[in-house]
Amino acid sequence: MALQHAASGDKIKLARGDDDIAFFTSVALAKTEHMELIRLVLPKERPMPVHRVDGDMTLQCLEGEIEVDAHGRTVSLLPNEMLYLAGGVPHAVRAVVDAVGLLTILLHQRRDTEDLLTRGGTEEQLA
Repeated sequence: MALQHAASGDKIKLARGDDDIAFFTSVALAKTEHMELIRLVLPKERPMPVHRVDGDMTLQCLEGEIEVDAHGRTVSLLPNEMLYLAGGVPHAVRAVVDAVGLLTILLHQRRDTEDLLTRGGTEEQLA
């Protein structure tokens, strides 16, 4: 059965279930043409190796403690703290203790910008 994403106006539960950490149950909560919202469950023993995402992103710590390696340094996130990374920035993510985060990725933004500009649009139209 396919995962049902939230629709505009839907309330989304962010708290994790009892088995989420044990089963590394991350969930794509909502996805549109321009944005993906993911509840990211990070067990302490399962770090994410260095990778990149095309779009700009934010990672907000909801529970536990998350460390992100990017730009040659390590940033530690506690609950109610957030990190912004520009698209294409290599980064690694790990939990210092079992953690849950809210990951937002902006999709297709570079292509949209390039498409508008190649069709004769201006950067002011993007604002």
